Amino acid sequence: MVQSSLLEPPPSRKRVSVLLPLPFPYPLDYAVPPALGDSLAPGDIVVVPLGGRRETGVVWEPTELPADLTPPPPPDVADARLRPLKERLDLPPMPAALRQFIDWVAAYTLAPPGMVLAMALRPHLRGEQTAPTAGWVRAGEPPSSLRMTPARTAVLHALPLDAEPMTTAELAQKAGVGVSVVRGLADAGVLRSVLMAAAAPFPEPDPLHNPPMLEGDQALAASELRARVAERIFSATLLEGVTGSGKTEIYLEAVAECLAQGRQTLVLLPEIALSSQWMERFAKRFGVRPAVWHSEIGQKARRLTWASCENGTAKVVVGARSALFLPFDDLGLIIVDEEHEAVFKQEEGVTYNARDMAVLRARLTGAPVVLASATPSLETLNNVESGRYRHLVLRARHGGAAMPDTHTIDMRENPPPRGLFLSPVLLEAMKTRLERGEQAMLFLNRRGYAPLTLCRACGHRMECPHCTSWLVEHRKKRVLACHYCEHTEPVPPACPTCGAEDSLTAIGPGIERITEEARSEFPDARIMVMASDTISGPTATAEAVGKISRREVDLIIGTQIVAKGWHFPHLTLVGVVDADLGLGGADLRAGERTMQLLHQVAGRAGRAEAPGEVLLQSFMPEHPVMQALVSGDFAAFMAEEAEQRRPGFWPPFGRLAALIISSENADAADKAARQLGLAAPHGNGIDVLGPVPAPLAILRGRHRRRLLLRTQRNIAVQPILRHWLAQVTLTSSVRVDVDVDPVSFM
Repeated sequence: MVQSSLLEPPPSRKRVSVLLPLPFPYPLDYAVPPALGDSLAPGDIVVVPLGGRRETGVVWEPTELPADLTPPPPPDVADARLRPLKERLDLPPMPAALRQFIDWVAAYTLAPPGMVLAMALRPHLRGEQTAPTAGWVRAGEPPSSLRMTPARTAVLHALPLDAEPMTTAELAQKAGVGVSVVRGLADAGVLRSVLMAAAAPFPEPDPLHNPPMLEGDQALAASELRARVAERIFSATLLEGVTGSGKTEIYLEAVAECLAQGRQTLVLLPEIALSSQWMERFAKRFGVRPAVWHSEIGQKARRLTWASCENGTAKVVVGARSALFLPFDDLGLIIVDEEHEAVFKQEEGVTYNARDMAVLRARLTGAPVVLASATPSLETLNNVESGRYRHLVLRARHGGAAMPDTHTIDMRENPPPRGLFLSPVLLEAMKTRLERGEQAMLFLNRRGYAPLTLCRACGHRMECPHCTSWLVEHRKKRVLACHYCEHTEPVPPACPTCGAEDSLTAIGPGIERITEEARSEFPDARIMVMASDTISGPTATAEAVGKISRREVDLIIGTQIVAKGWHFPHLTLVGVVDADLGLGGADLRAGERTMQLLHQVAGRAGRAEAPGEVLLQSFMPEHPVMQALVSGDFAAFMAEEAEQRRPGFWPPFGRLAALIISSENADAADKAARQLGLAAPHGNGIDVLGPVPAPLAILRGRHRRRLLLRTQRNIAVQPILRHWLAQVTLTSSVRVDVDVDPVSFM
């Protein structure tokens, strides 16, 4: 007779889902070995087998998402096919709030969740753990047999019996002796080695250290932001203020309230370079510097910052967009400074907008988010108008400083001499300011010496061999460079097409060429060039800003790096060399971006007692952007911009998503684009534009085609995109990148 137990199915082995930092569409299931039993929990960092190698991942559990964002379920895998998990690492688990955020970002952007996880997990795994530091305490009184020299006596005086542990170096320095004296006392049994408690790597900022004196609108705005933080619930607030109105000082009061509650703050800045002057303001307000997170900090600092976010000892973190993926223990406030900046959009890998994802993380965490800008994006202004965001407005500059007077220079009526680029009107204004001992600035958002090099004999244009772009001459380095793929080559002595010698000529101005012209006009002026080619990283930027503030510079010549929130109190004149740059092409946001950039550049002038002036060199002074800059009526310009987009359901009144098809083979890219075009979705409120070659039709050797999905505001693009992509099977030589809410159309 067969026992009944043999007729029952064997008990299922316990399984867990593990998300790996790889481009898989879902977590993989693994069997839990008996040695780990029931001890595994979501968030644990584990090692699992994958093929013939070992990979590190995170024990995962599904996040409840809205129906529109919920991806299809993974396929079922029988228990018998599961491979056993290898081990659990002795690392703090990934917090539930961060895992939930990763799932949301992946679902919204249609990125593989493992690639979103990689942004959060890889900094956690790199580098070595810091070993605990050993120190010395007194083991007791010295034995009578030990000869007590003056040096040994000094060590015992420096380290009483009840003293906290001290390292060898600390004790030797305090006693004024050599380290050998300390070790000799240890060998004699007078000192005992102990492990020292790790010092907090980031001292806690003091919210009461140096509070500012705020009045009027500033005081009201600061009080409102403090109240939002005190509520400890999600809210979104736009802090809009003219340049120089003290937005930073005001939102730092929200940080002070968050510190008073013992919670953590994340501040996102658009540029690493901005952190130098911002850090000085922070230290002046709170007495210490915050933790910093960006690509240029070392691996040890990254591990330290990660751990300090996780255990709550990093109270304030200022960083680039990737700081959104830090494992905060108790996040109580997020601030996005210069929220309108396009650099908050990550264009490669996982394409996401850090501003929008900051709002999402704040909502998931139940914390307020503050978006600060003098020139808010149309999307943010629309959220204010619809009641989703609160709105605080600062209409006057801090300390009574006046907004600069802005004028256009019609380059058709006041052209420079042939071969030059600075109008006599601008040169005269610069001369006047420099003679008065004031500082002036020239702005041109174009690196290098010239954007185009061509042959006078045959018209050949020097182009990048890997991209659809002209090579930019960098005369100082004596190279031609592509600003998309970083390809460089020496300037040839002859035309590569017709062979004519000395026939290559530079067309148009870059910042190096403007600097050359300015040095010729003002040979005695102390000139500083601020561009990513000349100033790299926060340290170099801090040095440059210090020189400008100490008035060791007369003329600043810069690209867009000079537009980003700097406070130069002695700068009274800003000249924009080519104000029309950026208005051409079919970019949906060309007018908005140009308005924002030039408004920010203009805001560098006249921020202290001396009045400021802004001169815009333009061949189109009648253009609405130029007229809005002269009038200073940013709100009216944005209202008109909104009315132009509303009828066609362009953002923010509709939704966009781009498909970018690329391949090293042009025919393969064309075929894939046609297939996707034929399978394009249709319906009421749904349009698909394309396929067409991308403006950058070749990028880094890959041929690129684009399709653009546009829907009305109430139609989610994610389920449409998933269904659309599932209809087409593409070859391995073709890649399709999805960009939800595209900012760039290149």
